[in-house]
Amino acid sequence: MEMRKLTEALTVSPQITPEDVQKIKDAGFRAILCNRPDGEGNDQPTFEEIEMAAKEIGLECLYQPVTSGMVQDEQAEEFGTALTHLPGPVFAYCRTGTRCTTLWSLSHAKDMPASEILGTAKAAGYDMGGVVRRIVNGGKTPTDTGDAKFDVVIVGGGAGGIAVASSLKSRMRDLDIALIDPADIHYYQPGWTMVGAGIFDPATTARTMGSLIPKGVHWIKSAVAAFEPKNNAVILDGCRVVKYDRLIVCPGLKLDWHAVDGLVDTLGKNGVTSNYRYDLAPYTWELVQGLKEGRALFTQPPMPIKCAGAPQKALYLSGDHWYREEIIGNIDIQFMNAGGVLFGVKDYVPALMEYVKKYDATLNFFHNLVSIDGPAKTATFEVKKPDAEPETITTEFDMIHVCPPQTAPDFIRVSPLADAAGWIDVDQITLRHTEFDNIWSLGDVMNAPNAKTAAAARMQAPVVAANVTADILGGNPQGAYNGYGSCPLTVERGKIVLAEFGYGGTLMPILPKWLINGTKPTRAAWILKELLLPPVYWGAMLKGREWMAKPEKITGNDPSV
Repeated sequence: MEMRKLTEALTVSPQITPEDVQKIKDAGFRAILCNRPDGEGNDQPTFEEIEMAAKEIGLECLYQPVTSGMVQDEQAEEFGTALTHLPGPVFAYCRTGTRCTTLWSLSHAKDMPASEILGTAKAAGYDMGGVVRRIVNGGKTPTDTGDAKFDVVIVGGGAGGIAVASSLKSRMRDLDIALIDPADIHYYQPGWTMVGAGIFDPATTARTMGSLIPKGVHWIKSAVAAFEPKNNAVILDGCRVVKYDRLIVCPGLKLDWHAVDGLVDTLGKNGVTSNYRYDLAPYTWELVQGLKEGRALFTQPPMPIKCAGAPQKALYLSGDHWYREEIIGNIDIQFMNAGGVLFGVKDYVPALMEYVKKYDATLNFFHNLVSIDGPAKTATFEVKKPDAEPETITTEFDMIHVCPPQTAPDFIRVSPLADAAGWIDVDQITLRHTEFDNIWSLGDVMNAPNAKTAAAARMQAPVVAANVTADILGGNPQGAYNGYGSCPLTVERGKIVLAEFGYGGTLMPILPKWLINGTKPTRAAWILKELLLPPVYWGAMLKGREWMAKPEKITGNDPSV
């Protein structure tokens, strides 16, 4: 007998026998719900036999038979009603448990997000992809899908989505492209570090989505609920269905603020801030200016996160201000890093360590922020050092800059496109999906082992555009992504350590070393970050102008082709 827990109130199972009933009671269940019709299998006990065994030991029993593959809307409603009336927790069974899970999924379609339903079922070992449209439709069978159809559908209107749409249009003007994104505003997120240091005005990092979507690209202003890759379909909230010949998935990361207990309640006050949000970056600068003495914490969660250098960029620029104000000796700077190194590419660490020393910052590795009490100004960390017992420590702060834990969005993690860890499963060279050959991904949600930065997306967009175009024309992949990513580490106002690297930490500087030596802090790199990269982003990357971003060519000997 298998017990597959869906919720605290419901566990499902394949077919049981009368001998299993006592075990069910011993496990704490108070009712049994049968969803398998009698006579489905030759060796199947009847419901009457199960009910008799259950009644003998005081378990309530209910028979709600459902024909395999024919779950009706009304039956799902009856299942939901039964769960509210039966004493819980309830143990439900059918031949495999799939019908019970389907009934549960549809019964909760009105009060739970589709991604949560799909994720819960997936965790129990059940794939609800076959009824995803009904789940998105509130548990009801859609009567009219109202399908729209495009040559290419792009999910996500961030840096990757708009860049790849523009790159595709520059190659094939007549291509019928739809871009799906519910947001009204597009943000230049790399600029928020500079906002948090009083260098950029927040308004310069935001533009309307409509002003950036390339001419001729259809904007579908909606959220995605699920994918049906075998049907070449994307299901939107409200159960609208968008069909495609080719799909590109690049929605960006989910910032999981709720993963840190108490954080949401205190963000933007009590000295708690984050440059990872447009509305909070100005508060960072306000706190830095206002702090004359005390303790400043800067946190970094477990990887992966977008722009792994951003948490320490906030530290360096804050430290630089206090250094210039000649109060650095009054500030206790603590870097609380869940990882075990300052930066993942060792070539850049010596230059960064010089600034750690300059600002007298303490490096605390293997410290992961788990909770925060804003009014009390305390932060609690789980410490898991190698070869040591895990411990929990709580420290006081006067200001704290929080980098939130980050995951793929829920609708990505539970989709058929994701790998076991929840990321879009792609070939790391061509960025084509490993299973569905008419799907590609770029940006933060795919599982290639590269840094999740805007610079990476700038290189990936032409690769995907070249390979989608080649596929449309009936050819082999043309573009190769080498893992390039860039992280301009703002170590002080006016100087940057420009980290540029590819797969395996290989250094990949684009500009000549005489102009910018990336392993050293330079004024030239600062000028690039402050004055050149924003117009390159708005005027080149998002316009399909592949300045210094032409994709590498795939050779005939490339094993990934």
